[in-house]
Amino acid sequence: MAERLHKVLARMGVGSRREIERWIKQGLVEVDGQIAQLGQSSEGVERVCVNGVNFTLQKDIPTQFLQYHKPDNEICSRKDPENRQTVYDHLPKLMQGRWVAIGRLDLTTSGILLFTTNGELANALMHPSAGVDREYLVRVHGKVTPEIIYRLREGVKLDDGVAHFTDVQERPSKSTNKWLQVVLQEGRNHEIKRMFESQGLQVTRLIRIRFGPIALDDTLKKGQYRTLTNKEIKALNVLVRQAE
Repeated sequence: MAERLHKVLARMGVGSRREIERWIKQGLVEVDGQIAQLGQSSEGVERVCVNGVNFTLQKDIPTQFLQYHKPDNEICSRKDPENRQTVYDHLPKLMQGRWVAIGRLDLTTSGILLFTTNGELANALMHPSAGVDREYLVRVHGKVTPEIIYRLREGVKLDDGVAHFTDVQERPSKSTNKWLQVVLQEGRNHEIKRMFESQGLQVTRLIRIRFGPIALDDTLKKGQYRTLTNKEIKALNVLVRQAE
């Protein structure tokens, strides 16, 4: 059975599966000069026009992966009306398709950010059902008590629901700023900062040091990238299969 058009386009890196579904609904995707329909098969399709850009449909295009060390002054959007630096400014150019970020990081958050040319795979890894660990180093200002750590593990109420860390570890510190190592399995907007704020603590620095099985490469300087190893790619694929 032929795959659906939006899945093939996502795997090519044209966009995430959700983006492409939205574009099809908006009438921005054409197949052989006709407006594409949601759920349309890729059978017999060779050329597709997406947002005015022509693509040759490639069903067996190899997926590429990168690890990027994001600085804390770059945004994760492709374009910015304020002309700030974006994470995409430093990535290698592709002959076809585009890099899709597997999750996002806030402007002031640094650390590991993964990219792939396979939008469908990126969507699967970002979905809550995948249960992917995201590990951070957090510097907070204020007194961190055992009661606060207990509440952060058990769950604190935020405006968009209850949030909790699956693990919280204190790091040695001699100043009024306390370092902690935390793990959570979702990526809501400013979630970590809001969790600590709910306990009267201010986050002064945030670094993501691991996404799933991939740890931040300490040989990468901020703004640098490298391709993932075959072992790392296999580990990510295992996570996707477990979530299916």
